[in-house]
Amino acid sequence: MRISGSIALVTGANRGIGRHFAEQLVERGAAKVYATARRPEQIDIPGVERLRLDITDPRSVEEAAAVASDVTLLVNNAGISTYTNLVNGDLGKIRSELDTHFWGTLSMVRAFAPVLGANGGGAILNVLSALSWFSYDGANAYAVAKAAEWSLTNGIRLELAGQGTLVTGLHLGAADTDMMAGYDVDKMDPADVVRAALDGVEAGRVEVLADESSTYVKASLANDPSDFYTSTAR
Repeated sequence: MRISGSIALVTGANRGIGRHFAEQLVERGAAKVYATARRPEQIDIPGVERLRLDITDPRSVEEAAAVASDVTLLVNNAGISTYTNLVNGDLGKIRSELDTHFWGTLSMVRAFAPVLGANGGGAILNVLSALSWFSYDGANAYAVAKAAEWSLTNGIRLELAGQGTLVTGLHLGAADTDMMAGYDVDKMDPADVVRAALDGVEAGRVEVLADESSTYVKASLANDPSDFYTSTAR
């Protein structure tokens, strides 16, 4: 997958990692970048085409796919974090996490898979998380939703292989964005995260681990879970 000359669409491009994706795609020579958001008037990135899109609204997704029928690279970045637990947390917030990360991403994939196929296959990049692989008290709804999105990513990779679509999952621990503003932890520069992700797509990789945190969590999956949770509790 070549970034230069591609036609890209980025969800949630108004801020955070999504904004960096749109900027770097322009810098890398993408022929066109659709920068999308629920409120596209908030997007002020030079060189992009702004497009209104709410990934939790099926009609909005269908309209975006009709407009952006030339897309060859889909970046599913849009996300939310409600900082909600499962047992006593608000069910509406838990559903919102799943509606966004799982159902919203699936809606985008279903709408744009035929577009990508018609344009030669292209690629899908799903922005996941190290929390796809572990739970964190205070953000368990997010962890569940990202775990579901990770499984979705693996599933669609198999289903779209026949049309030549690369499906890449991006995992990271913490990036210095608004979503992580309340956490006092080491954070990556989001520009570095995006750079690693786009490099991975161009290299044809199906998974990109953007930092030491996600690499550590992924490696721990082969071990006793109690070892991981005991070490993180310290």
